[in-house]
Amino acid sequence: MSSDETVSERPSGVARTLVIGAAVLAVLLLGAAVGLLVKLPGSTSSAAPASGSADVGFCQDMSMHHLQGIQMANIARDRSADPEIRQLAFDIASTQLEQVGRMKGWLMMWNEHEQNVSGVYMAWMNDAGIHGHGATTPEAGKPLMPGMATTEELTKLRTLSGGEFDVYFLQLMLRHHTGGAPMAEYAATRAGQSVVRTLADNMLKSQSAETELMKDYLAKRGAAPLP
Repeated sequence: MSSDETVSERPSGVARTLVIGAAVLAVLLLGAAVGLLVKLPGSTSSAAPASGSADVGFCQDMSMHHLQGIQMANIARDRSADPEIRQLAFDIASTQLEQVGRMKGWLMMWNEHEQNVSGVYMAWMNDAGIHGHGATTPEAGKPLMPGMATTEELTKLRTLSGGEFDVYFLQLMLRHHTGGAPMAEYAATRAGQSVVRTLADNMLKSQSAETELMKDYLAKRGAAPLP
């Protein structure tokens, strides 16, 4: 074949999107399969946690919280040119995707909805003074869980580039991690299922390390966390 006939092998944007989508689905399915295969205390449906319990509520609400973290991490992997930011984003996305798949697998096993259908998040954290809400979505007027970015903030993130993008991503993700920590802390000590307590505890450990790393990255870039 002559040089004039050579066809570029570089995948198109559509093909790249399909590959990424397939990879995300594969990780979610793997996590769900692991969640279904993990033996929970007891083997009958009567051993499943009740609707509204810390186990069910945590899996529903933390899955939603994680999905936004994954969304922001994927934006960073696409837009940042900084190897540190891209590696951090990859670590967050891959870890949280597996965790979401695991939690959704348990919810399926318990015959529960994958999402909180009441619209009242964190009601399962019913100790006085523990649960609260952060920002609100302007289009719906519904409260978001602590640390969640608004639609406007996500739109702004997509408009930035270079160092400004890296700093804003770190600020949003740091706030996201900090906001989700109380949920994990509560589930790590109050969930009835040992596997849920273990997962919540593992989240706390990994996200605590990432939180300190993001604080260091912000300081190195002459920036501070969001107020």
